[in-house]
Amino acid sequence: MSSAVDWRICATLVGTVLKWISVPLGFPLLIAIYYGEALSPFLVTMLVSILAGEALCRVGTEGRLGPREAFLMVAVSWFAVAAIGAIPFVLAGTGSLAHPINALFESMSGVTTTGATVITDFGIHERSIMMWRQVLQYLGGLGILVLATAILSQIGVGGAQLMESETQTQDVNRLAPRIAQTARLLGELYVGITLVLIAILYGMHLVGLAPNMGLYNAIAHPLTTIATAGFSPEPNSIAAFSPAVQWTLVPFMIIGATNFVLIYFALQGNWQRLIKSEEFRFYIALLGLLGAITAILLFFDDSYGGSIEATVRHSVFNTVSIMTTTGYANADFDLWERGAKHVLFVAMFIGGMAGSTTCSIKTLRWLVVIKGFRRDLFTSIHPEAIRPVRLSGEVIDEDTIRDIYAFALVNILLFAAATVFIVVDGARAGILLSEFDAMGAAAATFLNIGPAFGIAGPFGTYDTFPTTTKLVMIVLMWIGRIEVIPVLVLFTRAFWSS
Repeated sequence: MSSAVDWRICATLVGTVLKWISVPLGFPLLIAIYYGEALSPFLVTMLVSILAGEALCRVGTEGRLGPREAFLMVAVSWFAVAAIGAIPFVLAGTGSLAHPINALFESMSGVTTTGATVITDFGIHERSIMMWRQVLQYLGGLGILVLATAILSQIGVGGAQLMESETQTQDVNRLAPRIAQTARLLGELYVGITLVLIAILYGMHLVGLAPNMGLYNAIAHPLTTIATAGFSPEPNSIAAFSPAVQWTLVPFMIIGATNFVLIYFALQGNWQRLIKSEEFRFYIALLGLLGAITAILLFFDDSYGGSIEATVRHSVFNTVSIMTTTGYANADFDLWERGAKHVLFVAMFIGGMAGSTTCSIKTLRWLVVIKGFRRDLFTSIHPEAIRPVRLSGEVIDEDTIRDIYAFALVNILLFAAATVFIVVDGARAGILLSEFDAMGAAAATFLNIGPAFGIAGPFGTYDTFPTTTKLVMIVLMWIGRIEVIPVLVLFTRAFWSS
């Protein structure tokens, strides 16, 4: 039986991606030179990425990227980049990151913008290695942004094609005539917003509003804020900084989880596209609702004991951080009362807008699910009625609605299976986890959130989990970041047969 997939085209594209990884490796290399740290972790990784990329390009071929090749390229390239990204951690040979499985976990957490970490002692790692974690997440955010607009929207992964109707754009790829130009425009926007935040944070440091926010931190944190990623060189995440810094990061996390095509048009002066987006209004409303509920629950929690300002700040910051899948923390929310923690748990499954750097199921799909369910309730009472589901005034194709239902169901089923495995494997290794802690860890890795509850709490570490659990979590982060389908479809016979 002949294969219907031209793997050689994929090999060329993956090889090209790996060769380009040598470029961002230059940034932590410069950091290492400045601080007098080891250069070999980055020099060796540069060489490996170039050689591996060139080898793949030599066995590959040029050609048209069809839907099947797109699925294969997306899945393989994400895992390949994570594998390359793990090399500096192993070569540095410091702490828990020196173990190859831990290194791959940290790297996969980086390129999938998850933010879950296995680091147990932040102080022993060199600044260049810690910056490489930030760079990995920044690359992951940019990669998923281009992927969502250039590929996923075209091959219809779980309703991703609806992004075109929500941005009121005939083809999101045609912001510019070619995909490469579209990617460049979105990349410039991504970098531009990052530079603005760097300038703001360092400016706050210079005027005394952010004492701990030196130039290093002022560069490191914007890389993972705009990417809605969540790594921080500080063991206490954003709690290490002043309330002014915490409030400043909130709108930028929201921006990172907003459809970048809409942001592009808004900056061009066309704010109507943003305001008329039903998904954007739904997204902002959910952030406000969940933040308000969390604040009310904390206000009536006698064990919390924070001021009104701190209560509002902690509620808003952590709700925004979790729902946008950024994964920063400015308080140990694992110590909060059950109601507030459950609100954050629910927020894990929502995510930000399609066409952004965010993860999880995303507000676009939940909006369609809600509208579809309301329509089904209506037609169950009026079976003769014809009532199409509309999004921002446009009728949604019934096949797309079914795709979204299936996508949401598959996500829930995989989350449930992951929860059971984490509980069982933890018990096998002598680690007793409550069901809620296991559910949090499963959701935090599969939906690419980062922090969870219990030992995987906001100031905790995933290093405590058994190696087998960490291996499964690596796979969960991988398939969750690229929207499940590009990975699962590879394991079907129909994908490979002509």
